[in-house]
Amino acid sequence: MTVIRSFLDDHVARIEPLAREVNLAYWTATISGRPDDFDRYSKLEVELQKVYTSAREFQDVKRWLDETGPDNGLEGRQLDLLYRTYLRNQIDPARIEEMTRLSSKIVQAFGTYRANVDGRSLTGNDVRNTLKQSTDANYRRRVWEADKAVGREVRAELLALVRLRNEVARSLGFVDYYVMSLELSEQRPDELVHLFDRLDEATREPFARAKGEIDAALAQRYGLAAGDLCPWHYEDPFFQETPRVFEVEFDRYYRDRDVVETARRFFEGIGLEVRDILERSDLYERPGKEQHAYCLDIDRRGDVRILANVQNDENWAGTMLHELGHAVYDRHIDAKLPFLLREHAHVFATEAIAMLFGRLSKDADWIDRLIGVPAEKRQQLARESERNSRLSQLVFARWCQVMVRFERALYADPEADLDRLWWDLVERYQGVPRPEGRHEPDWAAKIHVVSAPVYYHNYMLGELFASQLDHALQTRVLRAGGGHASMVGERAVGEFLREKVFAAGKRWRWDTLVPLATDEPLNPERFVAQFVR
Repeated sequence: MTVIRSFLDDHVARIEPLAREVNLAYWTATISGRPDDFDRYSKLEVELQKVYTSAREFQDVKRWLDETGPDNGLEGRQLDLLYRTYLRNQIDPARIEEMTRLSSKIVQAFGTYRANVDGRSLTGNDVRNTLKQSTDANYRRRVWEADKAVGREVRAELLALVRLRNEVARSLGFVDYYVMSLELSEQRPDELVHLFDRLDEATREPFARAKGEIDAALAQRYGLAAGDLCPWHYEDPFFQETPRVFEVEFDRYYRDRDVVETARRFFEGIGLEVRDILERSDLYERPGKEQHAYCLDIDRRGDVRILANVQNDENWAGTMLHELGHAVYDRHIDAKLPFLLREHAHVFATEAIAMLFGRLSKDADWIDRLIGVPAEKRQQLARESERNSRLSQLVFARWCQVMVRFERALYADPEADLDRLWWDLVERYQGVPRPEGRHEPDWAAKIHVVSAPVYYHNYMLGELFASQLDHALQTRVLRAGGGHASMVGERAVGEFLREKVFAAGKRWRWDTLVPLATDEPLNPERFVAQFVR
């Protein structure tokens, strides 16, 4: 056995059981919301990170990587990944503890926060339902403002966390935490900016036209001039989703259906078993529980779970398809790969799978085949579904511009007037005017800034990759011949994704995997062709 192989074996023996305990502790904490559970998670997370603070081991890994190169088979790939992980943690352990403590405390604050309006405590679902259904403009505003008020509660600690992250990055030789995060995740800041600039140019005018349609419909609904619309009129608190302003009402197709069972039938129909994943999951609301949704691979040995707060509506149908997309990816990574490579190729790759499936909850053919649509409604639903998909993707693409550019600026200068910058970006890229006189940390109300720093761009990259995968499936698997064939019941879809994407795990860098799966590098062209042109 080589020295490198011996080190890798010993390293995995140390971290595998600890990583499992970290994941289980996070799972428990986000379900219970109890401070002592979050404290336990934080301590375990620090313990795991401390493994990578060893300067001696870092130098060994660096030397071996220099000698063998990152392309030297499975060992070279593992060394490359370990080098990036060790480099990130070559800092004072006290700083690791402080960052983890702050992050955990803020995430806990988000998890237990409830908007309070007129003495009533509102869950995240309550807020969304109010902004979807209420026609009382004054009440909508108060709900929107109460939902945003979490930003004021976490702002000071979040800025402290940002400054600390920057200190750590600079101590390791990076300009700031934003640049460090990208480079250590095998992404280049200049390439990312170029990609988002291309997407901005391609979507700017189509979005302006689409938003004109949305604004006209909303203005009519509320009896306002389009120029008088405010952020709370757009249904989603951040206008990251399209308001339901046209004829189709997707929720009615899900209202009397079990959305979890519907999602299960779909995945099993394409040859991807999810029943045991659902049995291990925690899917419904309870006091103190994290209000969002996520998928978690506990041990890289098959224990994959989902946390959700399901209601029988389109939003949660899409969320279950999305999270099960993550889950089937994790579930079908080749179990023979070394532990360090039994992960998705990149976070945007697993987001691509989640988005590929999440799109289906508003797809007319999918709804008809899985739920059933009256014959006289099918043609109308097909038209409105196509229109909604176009609008949804345009809205999301513009929202991502805000998040990506704000976060880059946040780490470049956390002392700037971030409250104003946030609304400058919202107005520029989303066309939503700031409320008159408002100067609040609305940016801090987005949990991803805390829990998933320098991550949001991966959602958009996931959409781009999803469109490339969709094109590959349509042309190479479903043989659509220029049309768009249904995935429902097509086991070849699951087989293609298992072979071309899932099985490889982290064996390849993402910029190798994407061309292998789709015959082209990552680019916005398939997305633009599918949703913009």
